Amino acid sequence: MRAAVFREAGRPLSVETVADPVPGPGEVLVRVGRSGICGTDLHLTDARDPKVPPGTVLGHEFAGEVAALGPGVDRFRCGDRVFVLPLRGCGHCASCLAGEPSWCPSVQPCYGGYAEYAVAAQTSCFRLPDALSLADGALVEPLAVALHGVDAAGIRPGARVMVQGAGPIGLGVVFWARRLGAGHITVVEGAPARAALALRMGASACRAPGDCAVDPAAFAMGGAPDPTAPEIVFECVGKPGLIAQAIGHVRPRGTVVSLGFCMTADTLTPAAASVKEARLLFPLGYSARDFAVSAEALATGAPEPRLMVTDTVPLDRLPQVFKQLRTDRTQCKVMVAPAEA
Repeated sequence: MRAAVFREAGRPLSVETVADPVPGPGEVLVRVGRSGICGTDLHLTDARDPKVPPGTVLGHEFAGEVAALGPGVDRFRCGDRVFVLPLRGCGHCASCLAGEPSWCPSVQPCYGGYAEYAVAAQTSCFRLPDALSLADGALVEPLAVALHGVDAAGIRPGARVMVQGAGPIGLGVVFWARRLGAGHITVVEGAPARAALALRMGASACRAPGDCAVDPAAFAMGGAPDPTAPEIVFECVGKPGLIAQAIGHVRPRGTVVSLGFCMTADTLTPAAASVKEARLLFPLGYSARDFAVSAEALATGAPEPRLMVTDTVPLDRLPQVFKQLRTDRTQCKVMVAPAEA
């Protein structure tokens, strides 16, 4: 099969012909129809500090058709359309049985979507509803990330919300916050194309980062609380300094939720959070319920998440587009179609 392989930090992904994966016990072979390019994949292959070994085939937001069954598979048949929760647990511990493989002691990530075929545990696969396309199936993972964070924050009807960043996760937060009855939703985003998407997906207003700078320590120095400050701030960019900014924006006894998954060292002033008695949350991943609810939202007619898909490219273009996405903020969610020319 053909796959885009990570070979070395600082080099583009390499499209190569590699051996077809073979499903083992309890596994299915998925013919990948669509796979989303995730910002986490960009972080994992960062030239300064790569987090995956050479030879890795990335891609964890994927959907496709079951092409072969490993021994013992009894939940699926060849031809079934599936989307994949990209975590593989043991399948029998309390966390796995509760649909929370993130907390399985033996959990492993499931990559492979940047290829014509990928292997996944049958316990990680969900049947794709007939009403959904394979591109919809590949959108479920980022929607589930956003839903998990929004649920953790405990948004109440009418709550004032700020979202830092209008990438796929930030836009997913806007979508869910609006559906759960949030009041005013402000999105902080410097790219005009993404800001426009945020407004179409339910944001009340968009502001450029330079228009809402804040001193995280100002409140600690005696600044008066702002009655229009957000109750909840979601950090959805993943760059150092933004959690500190979020603390500066949030109202006293408010909540800051980190969804950007920053992989580099960051600093903040604890007193700036303490004087507000701010709550800092760092949700991890998602549960099986988050995946099911996200798919149901798409299947019952929610059109907004599909707006995030700004391009679909064949495998041959993936290395070039992957590199461009490190700096290009005109795109949002780019899908890969491995079987298409």
